[in-house]
Amino acid sequence: MKESPIQLSYTVLGGIPVFRGTRVPVQTLIDYLEAGDCLDDFLADFPTVTRDQAIAVLELAGEALIRNARAS
Repeated sequence: MKESPIQLSYTVLGGIPVFRGTRVPVQTLIDYLEAGDCLDDFLADFPTVTRDQAIAVLELAGEALIRNARAS
């Protein structure tokens, strides 16, 4: 099984979901995109997050939206 790109640990930012191996909250990527910024802007500002990690998180978010839509 592939390792999740998201890490939850109370020793890292009190358990806020972060990109694995970083202290960058996943919410920060969402905030950037909601503000109209592009993925490249986010990656330039947070070089500890890889493009693959960011895309994997967005794919997980998309899958969760589809699952929730089907469940309702």
